[in-house]
Amino acid sequence: MPKPLSKLEKLTHPLFDKYRVNVSIKRDDQLHQVISGNKWRKLKYNLRQATQDSFQGALTFGGSYSNHIHAFAYACKQKNIPCIGIIRGESHYADNFTLSWARHWGMQCHFVDRKTYRRRFDSDYLEELQQLYPNYFIIPEGGSNSLAVAGVAEVLTELNQQTEFDTLLTPVGSGGTLAGLIAGDNIPKNNQHKIVGIAVLKQGEYLLNEIKALIQSHTFDQTHTSIHKQHNNWQLLTEFHRGGYGKFSDNDAQRIIAFNQETGITFEPVYSGKMILALLDLLEQGYFKPGERIVLLHTGGLQGLGGLLEQGRLNPEDWPTPISIITP
Repeated sequence: MPKPLSKLEKLTHPLFDKYRVNVSIKRDDQLHQVISGNKWRKLKYNLRQATQDSFQGALTFGGSYSNHIHAFAYACKQKNIPCIGIIRGESHYADNFTLSWARHWGMQCHFVDRKTYRRRFDSDYLEELQQLYPNYFIIPEGGSNSLAVAGVAEVLTELNQQTEFDTLLTPVGSGGTLAGLIAGDNIPKNNQHKIVGIAVLKQGEYLLNEIKALIQSHTFDQTHTSIHKQHNNWQLLTEFHRGGYGKFSDNDAQRIIAFNQETGITFEPVYSGKMILALLDLLEQGYFKPGERIVLLHTGGLQGLGGLLEQGRLNPEDWPTPISIITP
């Protein structure tokens, strides 16, 4: 069996002792200096498919500070795949921290208004784009499709080699990561662990249907035989969004800073930090049983700190400036 791609670390914190839980973290943020976390796993099979099917290039969608856009641009550069980003927002964002690097790595950024961007899942709009770019492989926002699910499912294969655990927590944006973890937990035995997603955006209940559809679209084995086992030991918690996507209070930021200092691991406040705050709140609420073995999945996204610092939303004395940029 292949060696796990990221390490597992035990975390210590006064609340963990108080509530008698064991907490570890899967360091997917260390998978790659640029293409880290869930983006690495989601893009793995998507870009492999684009290459195998001899597409001329690849196209995807994202906001102007998108972790996905940033990782996608670098990954395409490394594989010599021309790439296009359909970007929600105005063209003046082209020089921000995230998009300046994406363009540096060769991405063509096409800016669209919010009304147009809302059509990113519509079949007629996708058909229009395919006609405009007939030999480009189209990857959804966040990279979330059946190929992404296959990549993320490998987290469970690795964890089963590394430890025994009861519960796995992950932040959730587009739903692909949670779907992949649920799918992976069907192998080799169904419902082995409780999988808990923390929605980082407001009114995230709609993601439930997205997640279920992604699980059903996934083929689990190398012969492409569909296995549709019913995994029902999972939850999407939607009350820990802290005001909505990209939103957090000064108090939220200070709590994350304190946790970063306590553990020596950096969590940013848009994705991974909301998972941490949810974990601490859930402990206080008695959600976890004494002795429960909890694993956190660090999904990366630390490049996002560059944009937050650039916008003046964080104090640079409290947060590291992303240094994971490699000039091609």
